[in-house]
Amino acid sequence: MFAWLRLLRPGDWTKNVFVLLPAVFWLSGQGKGLSEAEVWVRMWPLLDAFACFCLAASGSYCVNDVLDAVKDRQHPVKRLRSVASGAVHASAALVVGALLQAAAVFAAFTCINKVTGWCLLAYVVLQLLYNFRLKRIPLVDVSVLATGFCLRAAGGAAAIQVQMSVWLLLCVFFLTLFLGFTKRLCDLAVVENARAAGYSIEWKARPGYETREQMNWLLGVSGALVLMLYVSYTLSAHADRLYGARSMGLAMLTPLVMIAIHRFYRRANAGQSDAPLETLRSDRTLLATMVIFGVGTLLTLYWPPVESMLKGLLLR
Repeated sequence: MFAWLRLLRPGDWTKNVFVLLPAVFWLSGQGKGLSEAEVWVRMWPLLDAFACFCLAASGSYCVNDVLDAVKDRQHPVKRLRSVASGAVHASAALVVGALLQAAAVFAAFTCINKVTGWCLLAYVVLQLLYNFRLKRIPLVDVSVLATGFCLRAAGGAAAIQVQMSVWLLLCVFFLTLFLGFTKRLCDLAVVENARAAGYSIEWKARPGYETREQMNWLLGVSGALVLMLYVSYTLSAHADRLYGARSMGLAMLTPLVMIAIHRFYRRANAGQSDAPLETLRSDRTLLATMVIFGVGTLLTLYWPPVESMLKGLLLR
């Protein structure tokens, strides 16, 4: 049972929080409170969308682990994965993966709406293309993963029947592009550390990600784009139209974004785990930064005294 849980990776379901992002900004932009009936009517399909993307993601992990089993056995950490270690048979993992993905798409079309269903179907197809071919093409592989997160956000927006902001899509894309590169750097660092400790490792980095110089350039560019887009969004006319003075409060949270980016890079450079829950458990500075950013965002968007204070600052 534990082997199956490791295969399905429920800890990685936290990545599907991007499905919920559109609701956070829609609620604030509309000035709606959680006590309003319309909010809860729209929230149920959003939670259904979150569940569907979790099923689809677990199905994709099953397929991915089967296709990567041979190479994973050469990696000091990935060799412990359920299929690579032999704890779960490859054929069983493929069947379960296919069933989970099919069930997720069917549920999205029948229980939510067609637009969310198409977003989820596009996500499943994109993951299959990634597993079978695209993950072998440098830059394309990580771009595909980032696009998958954009589809999550688009699926969430469709579930609550609101238009998707191009700003939100761009921020999601470049943030997850950066995180994808940290994963590649982490894989490289783990192997380098094992070889430095005297272990014989046959695993080879994917083409385009063989050296730290390559990874540092990619991470530097993508990290800078994350910061630039976040600041540009919070200071844009779009944000001012939606949030008024509150947009300045979002801009003032930029240092926290920079700290989080550095902590993710620091962990990857040391070859530490890139799993979301493990990262938050072991890096208290990163956890505190993300909690403060989340609380700051919610207070800025939803607590009236903060808006009043920001208006006062703007008038000075």
